[in-house]
Amino acid sequence: MAFQILLNFIIAFLWMFISGSFSASTFIIGWLIGMLLIFMTRRFFPGSLYIRRIWAIIKLTLLFFKELMMANIQVFMLVIKPKLAIRPAIFAYPTKLTSDWEITLLSSLITLTPGTIVMNVSEDKKTLYVHALDIDDVDEAVIDIRDSFEKAIMEVSRP
Repeated sequence: MAFQILLNFIIAFLWMFISGSFSASTFIIGWLIGMLLIFMTRRFFPGSLYIRRIWAIIKLTLLFFKELMMANIQVFMLVIKPKLAIRPAIFAYPTKLTSDWEITLLSSLITLTPGTIVMNVSEDKKTLYVHALDIDDVDEAVIDIRDSFEKAIMEVSRP
């Protein structure tokens, strides 16, 4: 992936030198030409095109912002109610992620979402212990995390 990015930038800069224009638009045209050349020669590169991983990172970022906004609204609705009717819970979340940075990213995304915090990670790194401010069903919460954050992290980290 890093080689593809470097090659794309080299092609973009070469295009700028060949065309004699050093503007942003010329660089973008060169970058698009580089993407086209890399796409045409993709069978010579190991793994998939780097643009897929960048797209997965963008999707993960947008997912986080969506979940952040929804959780903020939920916490706000809890706070403005005259009677505080919350159901806090601590639950174990079994994860399929294996590397340290994947688990750290998942823990950070869960903790940065208002109303939830990762309290601990098990010694074998297969279980996260999560505290939720207001939760109806633990199984539903586990499925929500698995189908959103964990799935998006797997798309970023695995080819």
